Amino acid sequence: MNQTSFIPKENKREFALDLLRVLACFLVVWQHITECYYINPDLTAQSHDGMPLIGWMNSMTPIEVPLFVMISGYLLLPLKMDISAFFKRRFTRILIPFVVWCVIYAGYYMVTRGDTFLDFVRNVAHIPVNFGVEIGHMWFIYMLLGLYMLVPILSPWLQQCSKRQLQGYLGVWAFTTCLPYIHLWFPEVLGECFWNPTPMLHYFTGFVGYFLLGYYIKRYGALSTRTSLLILIGAYCFTVAIFQYRLGKVTMVADLEVCWRFCGVNIAMMAYAVFSLVSRIPWKGNNAFGRWISQVSGLSYAIYFVHLIMVFTWHGWLGESLKHVYLQIPVLTMGAFLSSYAIVWVLSKLPKAKVWLGS
Repeated sequence: MNQTSFIPKENKREFALDLLRVLACFLVVWQHITECYYINPDLTAQSHDGMPLIGWMNSMTPIEVPLFVMISGYLLLPLKMDISAFFKRRFTRILIPFVVWCVIYAGYYMVTRGDTFLDFVRNVAHIPVNFGVEIGHMWFIYMLLGLYMLVPILSPWLQQCSKRQLQGYLGVWAFTTCLPYIHLWFPEVLGECFWNPTPMLHYFTGFVGYFLLGYYIKRYGALSTRTSLLILIGAYCFTVAIFQYRLGKVTMVADLEVCWRFCGVNIAMMAYAVFSLVSRIPWKGNNAFGRWISQVSGLSYAIYFVHLIMVFTWHGWLGESLKHVYLQIPVLTMGAFLSSYAIVWVLSKLPKAKVWLGS
Protein backbone atom coordinates (compact mmCIF):
# COMPACT_ATOMS: atom_id res chain seq x y z
CA MET A 1 0.00 0.00 0.00
CA ASN A 2 1.18 3.47 -0.79
CA GLN A 3 0.96 6.41 1.51
CA THR A 4 -1.56 9.01 0.34
CA SER A 5 -2.20 12.66 1.00
CA PHE A 6 -5.36 11.59 2.83
CA ILE A 7 -3.81 12.06 6.26
CA PRO A 8 -5.45 15.19 7.71
CA LYS A 9 -3.55 18.33 8.50
CA GLU A 10 -4.17 20.10 11.77
CA ASN A 11 -7.31 22.27 11.72
CA LYS A 12 -7.99 21.40 8.08
CA ARG A 13 -11.28 19.87 7.00
CA GLU A 14 -10.82 16.76 4.88
CA PHE A 15 -13.03 17.09 1.81
CA ALA A 16 -12.62 13.38 1.02
CA LEU A 17 -14.31 12.56 4.32
CA ASP A 18 -17.15 14.94 3.42
CA LEU A 19 -17.59 13.14 0.12
CA LEU A 20 -17.62 9.76 1.84
CA ARG A 21 -20.11 10.93 4.45
CA VAL A 22 -22.51 12.33 1.83
CA LEU A 23 -22.17 9.18 -0.29
CA ALA A 24 -22.94 6.99 2.72
CA CYS A 25 -25.93 9.15 3.64
CA PHE A 26 -27.28 8.95 0.07
CA LEU A 27 -26.86 5.17 0.03
CA VAL A 28 -28.84 4.90 3.28
CA VAL A 29 -31.77 6.65 1.59
CA TRP A 30 -31.34 4.50 -1.54
CA GLN A 31 -31.44 1.30 0.52
CA HIS A 32 -34.56 2.28 2.43
CA ILE A 33 -36.35 3.33 -0.74
CA THR A 34 -35.43 -0.01 -2.28
CA GLU A 35 -36.73 -1.91 0.73
CA CYS A 36 -40.21 -0.59 -0.04
CA TYR A 37 -40.22 -2.92 -3.05
CA TYR A 38 -39.06 -6.15 -1.51
CA ILE A 39 -38.95 -6.02 2.29
CA ASN A 40 -41.45 -8.53 3.60
CA PRO A 41 -40.89 -11.40 6.02
CA ASP A 42 -42.30 -13.78 3.40
CA LEU A 43 -40.82 -13.07 -0.04
CA THR A 44 -43.54 -15.04 -1.80
CA ALA A 45 -46.07 -12.45 -0.60
CA GLN A 46 -44.24 -9.62 -2.39
CA SER A 47 -42.37 -11.16 -5.30
CA HIS A 48 -42.45 -9.26 -8.58
CA ASP A 49 -40.63 -9.02 -11.88
CA GLY A 50 -38.37 -6.26 -10.58
CA MET A 51 -36.68 -8.41 -7.94
CA PRO A 52 -33.69 -9.46 -10.12
CA LEU A 53 -33.11 -5.80 -11.03
CA ILE A 54 -33.21 -4.87 -7.34
CA GLY A 55 -30.30 -7.25 -6.86
CA TRP A 56 -28.25 -5.18 -9.29
CA MET A 57 -29.44 -1.79 -8.02
CA ASN A 58 -29.10 -2.41 -4.29
CA SER A 59 -25.95 -4.48 -3.96
CA MET A 60 -23.73 -1.44 -3.40
CA THR A 61 -25.85 0.20 -0.69
CA PRO A 62 -24.78 -1.96 2.30
CA ILE A 63 -21.38 -0.24 2.32
CA GLU A 64 -23.04 2.85 3.82
CA VAL A 65 -22.75 1.81 7.48
CA PRO A 66 -19.19 0.48 7.13
CA LEU A 67 -18.21 3.82 5.55
CA PHE A 68 -19.69 5.76 8.47
CA VAL A 69 -17.81 3.56 10.94
CA MET A 70 -14.53 3.81 9.03
CA ILE A 71 -14.85 7.60 9.01
CA SER A 72 -15.33 7.53 12.79
CA GLY A 73 -12.28 5.34 13.29
CA TYR A 74 -10.24 7.56 10.97
CA LEU A 75 -11.14 10.65 12.97
CA LEU A 76 -11.28 9.37 16.56
CA LEU A 77 -8.48 6.81 16.87
CA PRO A 78 -6.29 6.98 18.83
CA LEU A 79 -7.78 9.09 21.61
CA LYS A 80 -5.84 12.33 22.13
CA MET A 81 -7.89 14.02 24.83
CA ASP A 82 -9.06 13.39 28.36
CA ILE A 83 -11.40 10.38 28.51
CA SER A 84 -14.15 12.20 30.41
CA ALA A 85 -14.00 15.13 27.96
CA PHE A 86 -14.23 12.69 25.05
CA PHE A 87 -17.28 10.90 26.42
CA LYS A 88 -18.99 14.16 27.33
CA ARG A 89 -18.46 15.59 23.87
CA ARG A 90 -19.34 12.50 21.84
CA PHE A 91 -22.24 11.21 23.93
CA THR A 92 -23.80 14.66 24.21
CA ARG A 93 -23.56 15.20 20.47
CA ILE A 94 -25.05 11.76 19.74
CA LEU A 95 -27.55 11.16 22.56
CA ILE A 96 -29.45 14.46 22.73
CA PRO A 97 -30.43 14.47 19.03
CA PHE A 98 -31.19 10.75 19.24
CA VAL A 99 -33.67 11.23 22.07
CA VAL A 100 -35.22 14.26 20.36
CA TRP A 101 -35.75 12.36 17.12
CA CYS A 102 -37.17 9.34 18.94
CA VAL A 103 -39.77 11.66 20.47
CA ILE A 104 -40.44 13.19 17.03
CA TYR A 105 -41.00 9.74 15.53
CA ALA A 106 -43.32 8.81 18.39
CA GLY A 107 -45.36 11.91 17.57
CA TYR A 108 -45.16 11.13 13.85
CA TYR A 109 -46.72 7.73 14.48
CA MET A 110 -49.55 9.33 16.43
CA VAL A 111 -50.36 11.36 13.32
CA THR A 112 -49.76 8.78 10.60
CA ARG A 113 -50.74 5.40 12.01
CA GLY A 114 -53.13 6.40 14.77
CA ASP A 115 -51.04 5.68 17.85
CA THR A 116 -52.67 6.82 21.08
CA PHE A 117 -51.06 9.14 23.58
CA LEU A 118 -50.38 6.10 25.76
CA ASP A 119 -48.55 4.52 22.80
CA PHE A 120 -46.56 7.75 22.50
CA VAL A 121 -45.53 7.55 26.17
CA ARG A 122 -44.62 3.88 25.87
CA ASN A 123 -42.51 4.52 22.78
CA VAL A 124 -40.59 7.30 24.48
CA ALA A 125 -40.13 5.20 27.63
CA HIS A 126 -38.78 2.39 25.47
CA ILE A 127 -35.76 4.41 24.30
CA PRO A 128 -33.35 2.97 26.91
CA VAL A 129 -34.43 -0.56 25.97
CA ASN A 130 -34.04 -0.76 22.19
CA PHE A 131 -34.80 1.30 19.09
CA GLY A 132 -36.91 3.84 20.98
CA VAL A 133 -40.05 3.90 18.84
CA GLU A 134 -39.14 0.64 17.10
CA ILE A 135 -38.04 2.55 14.01
CA GLY A 136 -35.42 0.35 12.45
CA HIS A 137 -32.69 2.78 11.46
CA MET A 138 -32.17 3.85 15.09
CA TRP A 139 -30.14 0.65 15.65
CA PHE A 140 -27.12 2.47 14.24
CA ILE A 141 -26.92 4.85 17.22
CA TYR A 142 -26.65 2.06 19.79
CA MET A 143 -23.85 0.44 17.77
CA LEU A 144 -22.02 3.76 17.41
CA LEU A 145 -22.18 4.43 21.15
CA GLY A 146 -20.73 0.98 21.77
CA LEU A 147 -17.78 1.77 19.52
CA TYR A 148 -17.20 5.06 21.33
CA MET A 149 -16.97 3.11 24.59
CA LEU A 150 -14.10 1.09 23.08
CA VAL A 151 -12.03 4.13 22.09
CA PRO A 152 -10.16 4.46 25.44
CA ILE A 153 -9.47 0.71 25.39
CA LEU A 154 -8.21 0.53 21.81
CA SER A 155 -6.18 3.73 21.85
CA PRO A 156 -3.27 2.64 24.11
CA TRP A 157 -2.72 -0.45 21.95
CA LEU A 158 -2.91 1.52 18.70
CA GLN A 159 -0.33 4.01 19.94
CA GLN A 160 2.29 1.29 20.38
CA CYS A 161 1.32 -1.54 18.02
CA SER A 162 3.24 -2.24 14.83
CA LYS A 163 1.78 -2.37 11.34
CA ARG A 164 2.09 -6.14 11.31
CA GLN A 165 0.24 -6.46 14.62
CA LEU A 166 -2.60 -4.29 13.38
CA GLN A 167 -2.73 -6.26 10.15
CA GLY A 168 -2.90 -9.43 12.22
CA TYR A 169 -5.98 -8.26 14.07
CA LEU A 170 -7.60 -7.06 10.85
CA GLY A 171 -6.76 -10.38 9.22
CA VAL A 172 -8.61 -12.33 11.89
CA TRP A 173 -11.50 -9.88 11.63
CA ALA A 174 -11.52 -10.34 7.84
CA PHE A 175 -11.92 -14.08 8.38
CA THR A 176 -14.93 -13.48 10.63
CA THR A 177 -16.61 -11.56 7.79
CA CYS A 178 -16.82 -14.93 6.02
CA LEU A 179 -18.95 -16.39 8.83
CA PRO A 180 -22.33 -15.46 7.22
CA TYR A 181 -21.41 -17.82 4.37
CA ILE A 182 -19.75 -20.45 6.56
CA HIS A 183 -22.97 -20.60 8.56
CA LEU A 184 -24.86 -21.68 5.44
CA TRP A 185 -23.05 -25.01 5.71
CA PHE A 186 -22.16 -25.10 9.42
CA PRO A 187 -24.76 -23.28 11.55
CA GLU A 188 -22.54 -23.52 14.63
CA VAL A 189 -18.74 -23.21 14.47
CA LEU A 190 -15.81 -22.55 16.81
CA GLY A 191 -17.77 -23.00 20.02
CA GLU A 192 -21.13 -21.53 18.97
CA CYS A 193 -24.09 -23.02 20.79
CA PHE A 194 -27.21 -21.78 22.52
CA TRP A 195 -25.53 -21.68 25.95
CA ASN A 196 -22.40 -19.87 24.71
CA PRO A 197 -23.05 -16.50 23.01
CA THR A 198 -19.32 -15.68 22.84
CA PRO A 199 -17.52 -18.30 20.70
CA MET A 200 -13.85 -18.33 19.78
CA LEU A 201 -13.71 -15.29 17.46
CA HIS A 202 -16.55 -13.32 19.02
CA TYR A 203 -14.29 -10.44 20.06
CA PHE A 204 -12.94 -10.06 16.53
CA THR A 205 -16.35 -9.79 14.88
CA GLY A 206 -18.56 -6.86 14.04
CA PHE A 207 -18.08 -3.19 13.33
CA VAL A 208 -14.93 -2.78 15.43
CA GLY A 209 -13.04 -4.11 12.41
CA TYR A 210 -14.25 -1.20 10.28
CA PHE A 211 -13.40 1.16 13.14
CA LEU A 212 -9.80 -0.07 13.13
CA LEU A 213 -9.67 -0.20 9.34
CA GLY A 214 -10.43 3.51 9.18
CA TYR A 215 -7.50 4.15 11.51
CA TYR A 216 -5.29 1.80 9.48
CA ILE A 217 -5.95 3.81 6.31
CA LYS A 218 -5.10 7.05 8.08
CA ARG A 219 -1.85 5.66 9.42
CA TYR A 220 -0.61 3.51 6.52
CA GLY A 221 -2.45 4.78 3.45
CA ALA A 222 -5.25 3.61 1.19
CA LEU A 223 -5.25 1.03 -1.59
CA SER A 224 -4.11 2.08 -5.03
CA THR A 225 -6.75 3.15 -7.53
CA ARG A 226 -6.21 0.06 -9.69
CA THR A 227 -6.41 -2.35 -6.76
CA SER A 228 -9.49 -0.58 -5.41
CA LEU A 229 -11.30 -0.83 -8.75
CA LEU A 230 -10.48 -4.52 -9.13
CA ILE A 231 -11.70 -5.28 -5.60
CA LEU A 232 -14.83 -3.17 -6.01
CA ILE A 233 -15.86 -4.74 -9.31
CA GLY A 234 -15.12 -8.26 -8.13
CA ALA A 235 -16.92 -7.91 -4.80
CA TYR A 236 -19.92 -6.20 -6.43
CA CYS A 237 -20.28 -8.98 -9.02
CA PHE A 238 -19.99 -11.59 -6.26
CA THR A 239 -22.71 -9.81 -4.26
CA VAL A 240 -25.09 -9.64 -7.21
CA ALA A 241 -24.41 -13.27 -8.15
CA ILE A 242 -25.22 -14.52 -4.63
CA PHE A 243 -28.42 -12.46 -4.57
CA GLN A 244 -29.59 -13.78 -7.95
CA TYR A 245 -28.69 -17.35 -7.03
CA ARG A 246 -30.62 -17.28 -3.76
CA LEU A 247 -33.58 -15.28 -5.11
CA GLY A 248 -35.47 -18.33 -6.29
CA LYS A 249 -34.30 -20.61 -3.50
CA VAL A 250 -35.24 -18.82 -0.25
CA THR A 251 -38.55 -17.49 1.01
CA MET A 252 -37.44 -15.22 3.85
CA VAL A 253 -35.88 -11.79 3.50
CA ALA A 254 -33.29 -12.57 6.18
CA ASP A 255 -32.04 -15.48 4.07
CA LEU A 256 -32.03 -13.49 0.83
CA GLU A 257 -30.04 -10.65 2.39
CA VAL A 258 -27.12 -12.82 3.47
CA CYS A 259 -25.01 -11.17 0.74
CA TRP A 260 -25.97 -7.71 2.05
CA ARG A 261 -24.83 -8.23 5.65
CA PHE A 262 -22.88 -5.19 6.78
CA CYS A 263 -20.11 -7.35 8.20
CA GLY A 264 -19.94 -9.78 5.28
CA VAL A 265 -16.67 -10.24 3.42
CA ASN A 266 -17.95 -8.91 0.09
CA ILE A 267 -19.40 -5.77 1.69
CA ALA A 268 -16.17 -5.20 3.63
CA MET A 269 -14.18 -5.44 0.41
CA MET A 270 -16.42 -2.94 -1.38
CA ALA A 271 -16.33 -0.52 1.56
CA TYR A 272 -12.53 -0.67 1.72
CA ALA A 273 -12.28 -0.14 -2.03
CA VAL A 274 -14.71 2.80 -2.13
CA PHE A 275 -13.03 4.48 0.85
CA SER A 276 -9.68 4.13 -0.91
CA LEU A 277 -11.01 5.38 -4.26
CA VAL A 278 -12.62 8.48 -2.78
CA SER A 279 -9.48 9.21 -0.77
CA ARG A 280 -7.54 9.50 -4.02
CA ILE A 281 -9.88 11.97 -5.72
CA PRO A 282 -7.80 15.15 -6.17
CA TRP A 283 -10.81 17.47 -5.94
CA LYS A 284 -10.51 19.77 -2.93
CA GLY A 285 -14.10 21.00 -2.98
CA ASN A 286 -13.11 24.62 -3.42
CA ASN A 287 -16.10 25.61 -5.57
CA ALA A 288 -19.83 26.10 -4.96
CA PHE A 289 -20.74 22.44 -5.37
CA GLY A 290 -17.89 21.37 -3.13
CA ARG A 291 -19.01 23.78 -0.44
CA TRP A 292 -22.52 22.35 -0.73
CA ILE A 293 -21.12 18.83 -0.28
CA SER A 294 -19.37 19.95 2.89
CA GLN A 295 -22.58 21.55 4.12
CA VAL A 296 -24.56 18.36 3.50
CA SER A 297 -21.83 16.41 5.27
CA GLY A 298 -22.20 18.65 8.32
CA LEU A 299 -25.96 18.02 8.33
CA SER A 300 -25.74 14.29 7.57
CA TYR A 301 -26.48 13.10 11.11
CA ALA A 302 -29.80 14.97 11.15
CA ILE A 303 -30.53 13.88 7.57
CA TYR A 304 -30.06 10.30 8.74
CA PHE A 305 -32.69 10.82 11.42
CA VAL A 306 -35.32 12.54 9.27
CA HIS A 307 -34.91 10.64 6.02
CA LEU A 308 -37.24 7.74 6.83
CA ILE A 309 -40.19 10.12 7.13
CA MET A 310 -39.33 11.39 3.66
CA VAL A 311 -38.95 7.83 2.37
CA PHE A 312 -42.49 7.04 3.51
CA THR A 313 -43.78 10.35 2.13
CA TRP A 314 -42.23 10.06 -1.33
CA HIS A 315 -43.21 6.42 -1.65
CA GLY A 316 -46.79 7.39 -0.84
CA TRP A 317 -46.73 10.20 -3.39
CA LEU A 318 -45.06 8.52 -6.35
CA GLY A 319 -44.40 4.92 -5.44
CA GLU A 320 -47.24 3.52 -7.50
CA SER A 321 -47.23 6.05 -10.34
CA LEU A 322 -43.79 5.07 -11.66
CA LYS A 323 -44.19 1.70 -13.32
CA HIS A 324 -40.70 0.23 -13.12
CA VAL A 325 -38.24 -0.12 -10.25
CA TYR A 326 -35.42 1.28 -12.39
CA LEU A 327 -37.40 4.56 -12.34
CA GLN A 328 -38.95 4.29 -8.90
CA ILE A 329 -35.76 3.75 -6.92
CA PRO A 330 -33.55 6.59 -8.28
CA VAL A 331 -36.39 9.14 -8.53
CA LEU A 332 -37.74 8.48 -5.04
CA THR A 333 -34.23 8.32 -3.57
CA MET A 334 -33.28 11.69 -5.01
CA GLY A 335 -36.56 13.22 -3.85
CA ALA A 336 -36.27 11.81 -0.32
CA PHE A 337 -32.60 12.75 0.00
CA LEU A 338 -32.95 16.34 -1.21
CA SER A 339 -36.14 16.98 0.76
CA SER A 340 -34.50 15.58 3.90
CA TYR A 341 -31.60 17.93 3.35
CA ALA A 342 -33.96 20.88 2.80
CA ILE A 343 -35.89 20.18 6.00
CA VAL A 344 -32.72 19.84 8.06
CA TRP A 345 -31.21 22.96 6.50
CA VAL A 346 -34.29 24.99 7.50
CA LEU A 347 -34.33 23.50 11.01
CA SER A 348 -30.61 24.25 11.39
CA LYS A 349 -31.45 27.97 11.33
CA LEU A 350 -33.43 27.68 14.57
CA PRO A 351 -31.86 28.67 17.92
CA LYS A 352 -29.45 26.13 19.40
CA ALA A 353 -30.21 23.74 16.54
CA LYS A 354 -26.85 21.98 16.85
CA VAL A 355 -27.74 20.76 20.31
CA TRP A 356 -31.01 18.98 19.48
CA LEU A 357 -30.82 18.57 15.71
CA GLY A 358 -27.52 16.78 15.47
CA SER A 359 -26.19 19.06 12.75
